[in-house]
Amino acid sequence: QVHLVESGGGLVQPGGSLRLSCAASGRILRINAWGWYRQAPGKERELVARISSGGSTNYVDSVKGRFTISRDIAKNMLYLQMNSLKPEDTAVYVCSANAYLLDYTAGDYWGQGTQVTVSS
Repeated sequence: QVHLVESGGGLVQPGGSLRLSCAASGRILRINAWGWYRQAPGKERELVARISSGGSTNYVDSVKGRFTISRDIAKNMLYLQMNSLKPEDTAVYVCSANAYLLDYTAGDYWGQGTQVTVSS
């Protein structure tokens, strides 16, 4: 019903920047909230950043001041601007969305993920 596709991952040096994108498609009436999660090998998945339909944001402490989540409502696009990247940011980043569909059902949806590697 809803498909999420991430892009923008890759290899970057410490201190560098990267912008991730997530495109949502399907019979979407409204996306209520977006989130970026990440999972590194041997670690639990964590919520990195979240943005509500009203634009309020939340970040995990480790990325505050470095990452910025944003969205384009008209285009059903989600972004994560990552600055001052550190090796510990290395992970698979996955976008998620809570959405109402055109039939007024609601649910949570997940993308496939994109790899971000921060290394010299």
